[in-house]
Amino acid sequence: MEQLIRRAKRKDGEAFVELMELHMQCMYKIAWNYLQNDEEAADAVQETILSCYEKIGTLKNDSYFKTWMIRILINKCNDVLRQRQRYADAPEEYVQPYVETGYAETEWQQILNSLDEKYRNRKVVKTE
Repeated sequence: MEQLIRRAKRKDGEAFVELMELHMQCMYKIAWNYLQNDEEAADAVQETILSCYEKIGTLKNDSYFKTWMIRILINKCNDVLRQRQRYADAPEEYVQPYVETGYAETEWQQILNSLDEKYRNRKVVKTE
């Protein structure tokens, strides 16, 4: 295991992939226990793998790789939970749709103008 970690620290892609495959099931179980959602757990695992790949050079003691990786995963899960809480706390605002009245009036006026004179009503009633 430590040889894989050393190779991964030297940016050996195959070693890193093998290392992640060894820990994938464990990471997913932990993420699912935190998030209770398949998609969010998969996203957290994916983000953890990316972070591990980018920062594996910062790992000081190779024997703590799994602990380091799990800590990153837990932080990612906590980020998801915080984001979820922000959405839950946000007030739902009613946004009134914008309605353009001028365009509708112009369109009706064009339709009325296209009618023969005998079918047009000379009195235009505006409703608002």
